[in-house]
Amino acid sequence: MATWRLAFGAVDGITESVIWRDDQLAIIYNDRKADCNQSPFTISPSQRFVLIGDVWLPDRSSLMQQMDIDWSASETQETALFDRYLVAQLWERDGIATCAKLSGAFALAVWDREQRRLWLGRDRSGIRTLYYTTDGITRWVAPQLRAIEPYSATELDLVALRDYLCCAFVPGERTLWQQVREVRPGNSVELPDGIPQPYWHLQEHITHPDQPLEWHGDRLRSLLEQVVQEYLPSGAPVGAFLSGGLDSSCITALAAKHHDAPLHTYSIHFGADCPNELEFSSLVAQHCQTEHHILEITFKEMWEHLPETMAALDDPIGDPLTVPNLLLGRLAADSVQTVLNGEGGDPCFGGPKNQPMLINALYGNALDRDRNSSVAQQHSLQAYLTSFQKCAADLPQLLKPEIWAALQSKPSVFAPVLQSNDRYLNRLMALNITFKGADQILTKVHNLTRAAGIDGRSPLFDPRVVELSMTIPPDYKLSGVQEKAVLKQAVADLLPETIIHRPKSGMMVPVQLGFREHWNRQARSLLLSRDAAIAPYLNQTLIRNWLNYNGDTWGRYGVKLWLLVSLEYWLQARQ
Repeated sequence: MATWRLAFGAVDGITESVIWRDDQLAIIYNDRKADCNQSPFTISPSQRFVLIGDVWLPDRSSLMQQMDIDWSASETQETALFDRYLVAQLWERDGIATCAKLSGAFALAVWDREQRRLWLGRDRSGIRTLYYTTDGITRWVAPQLRAIEPYSATELDLVALRDYLCCAFVPGERTLWQQVREVRPGNSVELPDGIPQPYWHLQEHITHPDQPLEWHGDRLRSLLEQVVQEYLPSGAPVGAFLSGGLDSSCITALAAKHHDAPLHTYSIHFGADCPNELEFSSLVAQHCQTEHHILEITFKEMWEHLPETMAALDDPIGDPLTVPNLLLGRLAADSVQTVLNGEGGDPCFGGPKNQPMLINALYGNALDRDRNSSVAQQHSLQAYLTSFQKCAADLPQLLKPEIWAALQSKPSVFAPVLQSNDRYLNRLMALNITFKGADQILTKVHNLTRAAGIDGRSPLFDPRVVELSMTIPPDYKLSGVQEKAVLKQAVADLLPETIIHRPKSGMMVPVQLGFREHWNRQARSLLLSRDAAIAPYLNQTLIRNWLNYNGDTWGRYGVKLWLLVSLEYWLQARQ
């Protein structure tokens, strides 16, 4: 796949595939056949600023009105090129403050030719990614981590490894490589100093707390109507990944309401022996009159496609849905170029996935009352990490003793948000949006739909929807035992009651069964080899016990093993 990267600093010796250079900057693009409409950079009208990167502005018409630009004079231009040119004009007027004015997706590097400064910026939700190296006389920047891996040392960041084992993704600015960092959502970074500067901060801002649920639902519905319409490709068929849950179903229903071209929906299952949600996804597809496609994924396909799936990801992601996402994207590519999804409903509107939410709802504000004590802080952090149901409790045994000793006192990236003054539920929401959203969900969507040759869009993670979610009183998100009450209220008239009121089940990938009956031999060869990439860091005796299912009281070993084989294949793809 064509991708850009840039070198900053000592660039005199760089010649291969350079498409633009200055005395301190070189832009490299590996697709020499690309025409000017596919160029990764734009020079501002005054020639002062060079903007490199990916920009998608769903609200471009509003920005154009603010700047008095006539759309008819620009409608023949390729959209991505025009969006970047629009940002270039804004940057000339507002500088770094431009980032806060953009509601779409972007990962940008901006070179100021007068002041000799390089700015890196990323959108508020983290829909796009941007990576940079931290050492050397030449710094490298790219939207994909693998594009700059050849220019940095591949020494593992042990804190990032610890966090991956806890969460199945790498949260925060760290990557698995010590000398590579990720620009955080809502942040800019100026090189060479590399100090992140937030231009936007996600925080609780409850408005109209006295208004009823219906009022907040109407407000959310109005915004969802606007956002989904902006996300639809004009005059072209569109797809939607449809599980049959509330989130994907409401996006499908809104797309069906507003789109005048064919709407394709895509669902998966894992064979007759495994539970599935096809009853619900088929109900929604029939209700919305979509062209529905169902993909069966076998255990053999899950294992065989895992190496290429991990190779397509920037940081490793141990979510078992990675392979299904790639295969479903390839199926969708036969019919559409753009696919919507329902990602974002849980983190924004109070889904039940985090056990600490439910604990807090049941036992009141015990954690809040003594939040400043070190014991309470550690308890809150451990409860949050345990809610991922991965390897947080296993770290003392899973990591080699010397590695665990070195990591034991290292602070967690989650601690500042957990210890903030926001309401407990909204603190958990902010963690899920800022970290799980940007570092697992959105990067997975972007990487794997791109690898399949399509554009994946997540309306519920639109920055405007995210901001609105933090103005809604927590009681209208998780209301007693009812999760996502405000979202259900917002779309109640669009979907059958069966979908609105069905309990959340989630897409259960049968990895427990997979390792017991299908993958055990391959996993042993992969994980227990002396030459395994994970061998210097992890206790293979414990992994052998997991493969033997010794003591698997709660049936969680399959999830842990999938996390480990995903990591191993990711590391092997980089060797």
